[in-house]
Amino acid sequence: MERILSQEERIRRAEEIYYRRKLNNGDIRMPSSQVRDKTEKRQFSLYRKMAIQILICILIYLIFSLIKEANYLFSENIINKTKEFLNTDINFTIISSNINEFWKNNKDKFKIFTNNEETNLENTNNEQNNDDNEQNKKEDEKNNKENNNQNEQENNTTTGIGGASSNENTQVDEKTKKSQMELDAEYIKKNFKMQLPVKAKVTSSYGKREEDKIVSADHYGIDLGVVIGTTVVAAMEGKVTLVSNEGEYGTHVKIVNKDITTIYAHCSKILVKKGAKIKKGQKIALSGNTGKTTGPHLHFEIRRSTRTVDPALVLNF
Repeated sequence: MERILSQEERIRRAEEIYYRRKLNNGDIRMPSSQVRDKTEKRQFSLYRKMAIQILICILIYLIFSLIKEANYLFSENIINKTKEFLNTDINFTIISSNINEFWKNNKDKFKIFTNNEETNLENTNNEQNNDDNEQNKKEDEKNNKENNNQNEQENNTTTGIGGASSNENTQVDEKTKKSQMELDAEYIKKNFKMQLPVKAKVTSSYGKREEDKIVSADHYGIDLGVVIGTTVVAAMEGKVTLVSNEGEYGTHVKIVNKDITTIYAHCSKILVKKGAKIKKGQKIALSGNTGKTTGPHLHFEIRRSTRTVDPALVLNF
């Protein structure tokens, strides 16, 4: 027998059928809360599927690797070694007793090492003290010698005992030095007819001068004050043995003829090359302010073998 539906049930079923059709066609929009719940559930399900797939891939990789290396992992050598390791009994009491015995037997050796380090430190300190004492002794000896020399000079000047005084002896030494330089200058004048490298005023002469941070006490040449870029000529003929821009001379050139050497220093530019043969009066450089200087000038130097010669004894500046 068919069931007789009431009017309310018919209306409710008709509404359900209507809404189902609308949902299938997409005409009715669902509430936002329901949509969010569905999207979140979909995302969670996707993450869970991805995680499960990754775990499955890892398991498959591990299974294949184990199958591939099964022969190596379960070889007889490894099995025997594992059995030996598991069968060995570790007795910690025996190990501790062995360590104590080793320490007792070798305690003296460790003491020796520590004592050696301490003695080495003491020795170094003693050596430093000895060095300081020796330096102090040397300084005292120097001071005593200086005092004795001063006393002797005073006695000689006052009494005149012992022939010539110390001042006269120093004057004789200076004369012998100057005479050697004068001999060298005469030799250069006779055998090498030199000319001035540049016509200029002498700003610093040969010999002793006041020392400062830039200028040294001993001056082995003569300084000629010129403007940067002034032409410098060769004072004599010869061969270029050195062209350099290093050291206190700055940019400089060296010309040699037999045992005589001329040096032209603090230049801005060298116009000749090493090994070139130079004639007297030939342009060789331009003056400058390079190296250790107090201003633009040309440093001119003359040497005979290893001895320096005052250029003023050879040329008229």
